[in-house]
Amino acid sequence: MCTERDPWLPDRLLTTERDLLMPLLRRTPEEAYELRTACPGWTARQVLAHCAAALVRIVEGRLEEGVFLPESNARDVAEREDWPLGRILDELERGLTEAGPVIAEHEDGRLDAVALGEWVHAGDVREAFGEPGAYCGDALALALPLLSVTSRRRETPRLVGRLADHPGEVALGNEIEGRPPARFVGDAATLIRLYAGRPLVRTRYALTGATEQELLIYR
Repeated sequence: MCTERDPWLPDRLLTTERDLLMPLLRRTPEEAYELRTACPGWTARQVLAHCAAALVRIVEGRLEEGVFLPESNARDVAEREDWPLGRILDELERGLTEAGPVIAEHEDGRLDAVALGEWVHAGDVREAFGEPGAYCGDALALALPLLSVTSRRRETPRLVGRLADHPGEVALGNEIEGRPPARFVGDAATLIRLYAGRPLVRTRYALTGATEQELLIYR
């Protein structure tokens, strides 16, 4: 299986997203953080608490067995329930700044998908806030190559996508003998929604040769 990897791509995605996201978060009224997101049961505040906790675990080397499983994520969020919002945002900014070099040191690339997940969660928050750029925006050019690598590592089938708002074609997943590549036609944000398991309401796309379930990288 092809697994080419740029070890510093996650860092570039995280720091770019830091510079785009943190000013938005700092100026958003606190009551908006209680809005529900596409993540079942989680508000924007809880999504960001999860993001911050995951990144700081990486920074501090607290990656014990079972970390990032749903039960562990829920505990991390619960621990931050009484924190002031500013403390959560400070922790998130620290994680977005410091986690990339640590991820780069892991030669097996197993933490790369965490960086991609952080960017997807930023999209969850943008969508909850009614902001433009959810699951696309200025960091898309960094997220798509990372999705390409992650989709291969997660053993999704080969898909060739033609995006209405991104030049050229994107190739994701792994070739399967005797099975032609699946085809996707639509916009980039919808492609991200498909792979990340986000709601597809009000989207318009064509997918042939694969099911939505086969494309999921986060289960």
